[in-house]
Amino acid sequence: MDQNARRRFLVNAGYGIGAYAFSGLLPGGGFISSVQAAEYLDPLAPKQPHHAAKAKAVIWLHMAGAPSTLDLFDYKPELVKLHGQPLPDSFSKNLKTATDGGVGALYATKRTWKQYGESGAWFSDLVPNLAQHADKICFLKGSKTEGSTHVIASLKLHTSGLVPGRPALGSWIQYGLGTNNPDLPAFVVLANGRSTGGGGRGQVIWSSGFLPAVYQGTAFRQGDSPILHLDRPAGVSDVEQRNTLELLKNLNQRTAARYPADTELEARLRSYDLAYRMQKSAPEAVDLSKETDATKKLYGLDDKSTVEYGTNLLRARRLIEKGVRFVHVISGSPDDSLPDWDAHNNIEKNHGTMAKLVDKPIAGLLADLEARGLLKDTLVVWTSEFGRTPYGQTGDGRDHNPWGFTSWVAGGGIKAGYTHGATDEIGLRAASGIVDTYDLQATLLHQLGLDHRKLTFQYQGRQEKATTVFGDVVQEIIT
Repeated sequence: MDQNARRRFLVNAGYGIGAYAFSGLLPGGGFISSVQAAEYLDPLAPKQPHHAAKAKAVIWLHMAGAPSTLDLFDYKPELVKLHGQPLPDSFSKNLKTATDGGVGALYATKRTWKQYGESGAWFSDLVPNLAQHADKICFLKGSKTEGSTHVIASLKLHTSGLVPGRPALGSWIQYGLGTNNPDLPAFVVLANGRSTGGGGRGQVIWSSGFLPAVYQGTAFRQGDSPILHLDRPAGVSDVEQRNTLELLKNLNQRTAARYPADTELEARLRSYDLAYRMQKSAPEAVDLSKETDATKKLYGLDDKSTVEYGTNLLRARRLIEKGVRFVHVISGSPDDSLPDWDAHNNIEKNHGTMAKLVDKPIAGLLADLEARGLLKDTLVVWTSEFGRTPYGQTGDGRDHNPWGFTSWVAGGGIKAGYTHGATDEIGLRAASGIVDTYDLQATLLHQLGLDHRKLTFQYQGRQEKATTVFGDVVQEIIT
């Protein structure tokens, strides 16, 4: 069998190297005919939503390590009253503790609480800047999840799965809507500080899972060159690089014309072109030199403690302005002395440091988005893998709490200045308006014009959905 005949046989059989590689770019991972090939050459082409969208982009603020929302947003006078007493039996019934630390006495930290805005939302003294934006925020105070470990709960929050292998929400959004800017990734990840890679909070939570790899998140680094190996090789001019790409394009197009069912070459050429365009577009997208001093100060870039996280949030705003659909911002600790928000001990030091790191930048982001008319089209999501217990651990910390905590959303057609749901009197379990992470994802997809029941991908003979088989849109929080 000659080489051409052998190649045709392999391609027609569906297992040619090129066909197999490109099959990963197709809905369901299937093989396509030459007639269908042109339709799928650009998997990131803009797609029509299922219904009219109220939002265009998401900025997801992941508080890695799980802050105690009891000490930020969920004021519980009864917890203050019962401080130091054992957990009452009425609350501990059927309670399976999260770790081996046991159940300590009820613990109220030394917080000062006030109500803000026309909504009268409660904020502690840990977040004074964010409190000024109370009337922009929709609180989900009946949030709950499954899994008492960071790995499991974080996977569920971001991928709706309890084990690795499922796509992140940002990947599903790319798959469902395509890109708004072909010169930039549609799903960008911005992490700061330390302790942002372990415990299920690393690349696995921005993976494309069983979706084609083209939909995975792209991590941007700090500094002027946000993507590794993006810069043009030393000694190669722009003209030389462009000429090389044109030569490769011409040669590969001639070959591709002979084998129209083998789309690997065309797909690879598109990736070359995207990388070339990103050499200019990506650094420009994160270049803050043209931002005013007032804007930089708004995000806390003039303060050593907030400059890194503030830089990421200002970059996030610039990215969604340029058409990026999903920006995943992961908070990390400033040094090795703190395990991000994971305050099993010394919660006063931990939360005092971590809250200061994010409070002013997030307040600045909300103010900046509103001033630029972007908040109405942008969903800002503040959440974590779970919350923390009202009882103490190791004397001055809190354990993991998947049973009841607070998340919040702002912008993008979500009711502003509204509180949905509540935990019980001491903040242990969600008691009303319960919102599971499945429901949160379904609601965000809905606001972007995607029906989580119709957003499907065929994988191993099953029609997989973004939120598995669970999730309901929280209609009460939608305008």
